[in-house]
Amino acid sequence: MASPKLDPVVLSDDERSVLTWWARRRKTAQALALRARIVLACAQEGATIASVSTDVEVSRATVSK
Repeated sequence: MASPKLDPVVLSDDERSVLTWWARRRKTAQALALRARIVLACAQEGATIASVSTDVEVSRATVSK
């Protein structure tokens, strides 16, 4: 079964820059950085759940811990 496509996530330039900063900053809490990377991956055109989880390297087991 194919992975469902995500509803488009539209980010402003300011939102995208803050999320990118959080994802790259060394002092950001790892949970916040992971969430920022997930949102940025969801904002890509044509993103699917499977592609986002592969790009960010997460699974249900990772998230539920």
